[in-house]
Amino acid sequence: MTPPIRPIPPVPRGRSLPALDPRPEQDPVEAVVALGSNLGDTAATIDDAVRAIRRLPLVDDVRVSNIFRTVAVRPEGPDPDAPEFANAVAIVTTRLAPAVLLGMLHAIEEEHGRIRAERWGDRTLDLDLIAYSDVHSDEEHLLLPHPRAAERAFVLGPWLDVDPDAVLPGRGRVADLLAQLEDGS
Repeated sequence: MTPPIRPIPPVPRGRSLPALDPRPEQDPVEAVVALGSNLGDTAATIDDAVRAIRRLPLVDDVRVSNIFRTVAVRPEGPDPDAPEFANAVAIVTTRLAPAVLLGMLHAIEEEHGRIRAERWGDRTLDLDLIAYSDVHSDEEHLLLPHPRAAERAFVLGPWLDVDPDAVLPGRGRVADLLAQLEDGS
């Protein structure tokens, strides 16, 4: 059974800054970025990360879900003894290539003290590139869409909050995927 997700009031968001436009021939695409944090002031960290994403070059728009509070998930399942996670999803309209966007997301994580010592541990900030338009990639450092997104209510719930018509490429409607998780099927 998937642990419940609970929305909390949105945190103030910085205003969008105009994006650089050195490649006007490139059409912008929508990328889905999951944000998570369970160490420190999690809501402020998520807000800071969103502001940093808005400042990236070739980013035209960022729409962000409310922040949801969720139980930490480990390989063995939910861990109610671990610090609770704050999760959100951002829909980023960008002309950055997916590998470049992912590299910039990792740099934002590092600016917030993220240490990539373990895959399932507590963290100050986690930014995952969930989808990049309908691009599919099996490259070791760029798996798109994210291979476990359909199994994560803490991604699907916030994604629906910001885009009720969302579709996970190759998997289907996000609303249907979340319903399946909640039903335990």
